[in-house]
Amino acid sequence: MHQRLAATAAMSAALVAVLAGAPTASAEPSPPGCPSGNVCVFDSNVGTVGPAVIKTTGNRRGSHQTSIVGSTIFNNGTRQPGHDHIRATWVLNGRLYDRCLHVNPGPGDYKLIIGGHATITSLTWRGECDF
Repeated sequence: MHQRLAATAAMSAALVAVLAGAPTASAEPSPPGCPSGNVCVFDSNVGTVGPAVIKTTGNRRGSHQTSIVGSTIFNNGTRQPGHDHIRATWVLNGRLYDRCLHVNPGPGDYKLIIGGHATITSLTWRGECDF
């Protein structure tokens, strides 16, 4: 009995040590002009610099030409299972691309820089990223 209690205590201590060493995600501050709950686009290839040229809490369809240097998409949504990831689609050099962005702070990418002279065609709220 004493050995069983000692083994259980050792396993519990090991589990606590593993959990204590696990990193915790910390949210990046909301970018200026991009309120919580929005996905935003900034015409900058260095992040969320300058005013948001697109900010929306709903799906967005249409064309937005990125700046010469590129644009940054930032998912500043709020955690909502089944509806807090963004599928961004864009066209560059005649080819269609898409990427799923997790909600800030992740896990996973929650912001994306798209190169210059691309056209963002849609930003769609969705469930978990599976690609």
